[in-house]
Parts: sequence; structure tokens; C-alpha cells
Amino acid sequence: MRSNSVEISTPGRICLFGEHQDYLGLPIVAAGISRRIKINGSKVQGGSVKVNMPDIGQEEIFDLQSPLNYTKERDYFKSAINILTQRGYKFYGGIEAEVRGEIPINSGTSSSSALIVTWIHFLIKIADEKPLIEISQEEIGRLAYEAEVLEFGEPGGMMDQFSTAMGNIIYLESTPTVKVKSYEIGLGTFVLGDSQEPKDTLNILKRVKSGMLEIIQKLQKYNSSFSIHNISNAEVTEYTHLLTSDERLLFKSNVSDRDILREAKIMFDEGSIDNTHFGDLLNRHHLNLRDAKKVSTKKIDRMIEGALKAGALGAKINGSGGGGCMFAYAPTNTEKVADAILKQGGIPYRINVDFGTKVLI
Repeated sequence: MRSNSVEISTPGRICLFGEHQDYLGLPIVAAGISRRIKINGSKVQGGSVKVNMPDIGQEEIFDLQSPLNYTKERDYFKSAINILTQRGYKFYGGIEAEVRGEIPINSGTSSSSALIVTWIHFLIKIADEKPLIEISQEEIGRLAYEAEVLEFGEPGGMMDQFSTAMGNIIYLESTPTVKVKSYEIGLGTFVLGDSQEPKDTLNILKRVKSGMLEIIQKLQKYNSSFSIHNISNAEVTEYTHLLTSDERLLFKSNVSDRDILREAKIMFDEGSIDNTHFGDLLNRHHLNLRDAKKVSTKKIDRMIEGALKAGALGAKINGSGGGGCMFAYAPTNTEKVADAILKQGGIPYRINVDFGTKVLI
């Protein structure tokens, strides 16, 4: 370890409420978790960047110039430097860094966004010239969103970047303007369960996202004032005759999930969590994801069922779906819940809500 080294640590995330809602312009509630990723590195002589990633047996090496040309899809190590350079950060020498992580990869816990947040935070700290001496976690999240999503024209939302950058529990609105609120509320232990099934993100989004956007277009043709933000449950039946049975199910589930999140936000705003109610909201959210959006899998459903039978207060799939992780809220019976997930073939991790991106050294 070099004497002038910098080490940055950033959490993964779970989505508590609002899965498959952000691309509709609806808010989400997410939490940083105590499975984290770290970058340790420093400025060195020369003009190249070398990032060693021993956990996955890869390394990234490129010459440091401005602007950096992208040579592959999602060239995030370069895009982060380009975004910061556009903001007035300057890098004159070389950079060497090592990445270590404990966030399950490609499992819906935002390992890639946590890496980008960590890399941007690291670059800000070692930059030779800086327009700002201090920068907030929220702003780091915005920069990560630009580097990961906007720079490559990706369709993703902002949840992953803001939740990993800010940690704790966040409420995030992206429409009509970005609005984020952080909660430091004591929640009990969760158990994250990795199904080890690969996610099917593209097909899930093609079906669920495209399907819901088509429903909204259909309803707006019928009533130009229709809005998924404002429609009440009582008004839903006024539109169901326009939809197929599958469309009705998807439509109702999105209105339901919107209202589940609103119930949860009331608790967070009041600063007092009823664990039983909180768990019930997670369960209701998962049923919508499983039955209407069909983003769960048989294995994840068995993991969830086992966790609930073992004493978890609530559980749901995490991430876009088709595989990846689930989590269970288990402030008590934590070990029994972890064992139940293990018995169903999942890898359990005991986690807590954790702080956002942070300089360790």
C-alpha cells in the first residue's frame, strides 16, 4: 500500500419498494446494504490507468488522455474520467488501483453502479485539479448516473447510483424533477439470498416495461388526462374494459405497488417503523412482482416461502428479476431464515442498512 493511497468504500443496494416503477416516472425507496465494494489506489508516474480486479480475474489498462475514446460497451472506467474532466477535474499523472468487493455480481444488488460510484469518488479524491474541495454523496450519485446511463444512452433509472452513493434509506423521485430524501431509520437485520440464477433483465424489461408503457399510451388515447401518478384504485375499473386480462393484471399491480410505497413512506416520514406492517408491505409488493409482472422464478419463490416459514416478517425479489437475489426482513429468527434460504439452494448473506460511499483512508 502506497503512503499516498486513497481507499473508498461503497455499499450495494436493495430496492425496498418501487421495483419496476422508476421507468414509469414513479418513485422508489431503496437502501444501501452492508455488502460493499472498495477501491484502493493512488497517483503514479506515467500517463496510464491500471485497475486490477482480482476477484473476477480481470484488469483494465488504458492511456490517460482527454477525451478518452470508448473501445467497448459500457466502458465505465473511461466514462467516469470523461464526465469528471467535463466538470473541471484534471488528471496529470498515472493511476493505479485495485478493486475488491463482497457484493454479489449480476444479482440485482447494484454491484456495477457501486463500482462506478466508488471509482468516481476515488477519482475526485486523487484529482490534480478540483473545481470543488468537497462534494456531496448525492452529487456523486448524479455523476455516476451520467457516467453509467446518459453517456451510453442506456434506458436505466437513477435508483442504483443514488442509493449506493447515499446509502441508508432513500426516497427518490425522478419526475418531474429529481428529488431525493434520505432516512436514517433503524431497521433490523435482513437476509439477502442469492439464487445463483442469472438475471433475465433484457427480456423482463421488454415484456414488463414495454407492456406497461403501451398500456399507458392506450389509456391516454382514451382519456388524455390519464396519469399513473394520480389515478385512484376506485377509478381503475373505469379503464379495465379497454385492456386484455394480462394488461389489466399488470395495470392494477402498478397502481397497487405505487400505493404500497406510499404506505411505507408514511412510516419513514414519521420515523417509526412497525416491523409487522413493514414486512407485510414487502410481501404484498412481491406478490405483485410474482403474479402480475411475472419477474420471479420458482427457485426464488421457494427461497421466499422458506424464509417466511422460518420466521421472516416479509420477503421479496430484488432487482429487475428473472433470477438474481431475494431478501427477507428478519429482525428476529435471522439464523433460521438464513438456513431456510440455504436449504433451497440459495446463498444467504446477513445484511443491515449501511452508510453510503465513504473515504476510509
